[in-house]
Amino acid sequence: MQDKSKIIFGNVISDADYRKALKSKAKFARKFGDDAQAPHPAAVMENPHIGDLLGVKDIRIQDGPGDAPFDTEKGVIVGNIRMGFGHYRISMAMASAARALGYQPYWMDLNSYPDTTCTKVISAQNDLYSLGSRISQKSKLFNKLVWEPINYEGFRKLSYNASDQKNAELMAPVFENVPKDIPVIGTHVWPAQAAVHAGMKYVVNAIPDNWPMALHLAEGSVHTVQTHYAYQGYRILNGMRGQEVLQAMPADALLYTGHYIDDELVRNVEADCQARLERKLRGKPMRFLLTIGGAGAQKEIFAAIIQYLLPMIESGKAALYVNVGDYRGVWDELVRQIPALSSLAAEHFDDWAETRRFAADALTGEVTGVHAFYHGNIFQAVYATNLLMRNCDVLVTKPSELAFYPVPKLFIRRIGGHEQWGAVHSAEIGDGTLECRDIPHTLQMIELFMTDDVTLSDMCVNIVKNKSMGIYDGAYQVVRTAMGLKNKNE
Repeated sequence: MQDKSKIIFGNVISDADYRKALKSKAKFARKFGDDAQAPHPAAVMENPHIGDLLGVKDIRIQDGPGDAPFDTEKGVIVGNIRMGFGHYRISMAMASAARALGYQPYWMDLNSYPDTTCTKVISAQNDLYSLGSRISQKSKLFNKLVWEPINYEGFRKLSYNASDQKNAELMAPVFENVPKDIPVIGTHVWPAQAAVHAGMKYVVNAIPDNWPMALHLAEGSVHTVQTHYAYQGYRILNGMRGQEVLQAMPADALLYTGHYIDDELVRNVEADCQARLERKLRGKPMRFLLTIGGAGAQKEIFAAIIQYLLPMIESGKAALYVNVGDYRGVWDELVRQIPALSSLAAEHFDDWAETRRFAADALTGEVTGVHAFYHGNIFQAVYATNLLMRNCDVLVTKPSELAFYPVPKLFIRRIGGHEQWGAVHSAEIGDGTLECRDIPHTLQMIELFMTDDVTLSDMCVNIVKNKSMGIYDGAYQVVRTAMGLKNKNE
């Protein structure tokens, strides 16, 4: 195999950047070891958390028989890592689409094998990223001088990909005993890179966001993107080595698919949007869904939103869902800041069956007051938002992966410069607001949703129109692409 840190899509990496890539791998190997010669037995196991919802089975690195053999005919691997909620969310969309298309999705979380070098390397980088994210929310100076530039331009550089490719060599061994002819969909670049290095035959790299960065390149895979803007940027590797004109990606290495959305959300777009319009017409409480991830980043914005909505909630004009994911402490802090929440809120905590019942009942039933959701299990923490999304009226979120979902969206301030382009895309196709970069503009937008007859209805109309154009069909297209690679070569 050609050294993927020396030449990237025909573009030669400098000797200095190549030496830096070698040093990066060596540093991790010294710290965590290189287990390429160790056994990595793979077994298929039932997923007890969302297996029944999405049909997924886990691939675990463990001795002993699994619950079922690998399905080399209908199986498709969703390779992912636990780094924030966004990549898990994309993975769930892929699994949902695979199941809807008649395939067997396998969940392979490279950050869930604690005894492997792979997981240790990923966890170390995840911890560093999470620390930077938290500091950026507390220090405007750090955010301006360090965090925004890293996320916006640092990860954009081709030299960054060279180092990642070397590090991915340490991750490849977890695929050792996975059948090589099962297609792999990487919902983060590291599983895609690791799969290619491991010799998996059919690899698709599902790229998130709307800002082209070399960070997301996994040469040897088919790269998919959610927007035409991203397609153009990736095709010419735009700005990935300053102003230099780089050799373009081959046409067969890049594909526009549309947004990565779960089957159950796409199937129900028309019914869910119609329900939103009817609630607005009948003067029912407008339902706002606040999703709080990133270890509770931006709590001050969410606290201001809640304070603003409380009078309208008490008067029956609004209702509120707050999903704190797997961060129970975030909810406790909000209650300390806003004592009224303790008496107003119904807490749906760590009871998955009850959360599912609530979400199902809310599709056709009445909802009032404040409802808080917390689940210690990450599958449930992430998927709770999916369940609540269908019956909410407005999703309040930073413009991360949720920017691509078919629900009316109010975008609060981003975390990282790359996220702003998700809000730009959403506003352009009419299913979300501009990025509201401060609290006054955020509250202004809430008032528009509440009092204006156009804002919500316009987004609902656009969401239905977007579906008719296939904009939300990306997950289906990615799965078809992955299985198509296999079928074409058999």
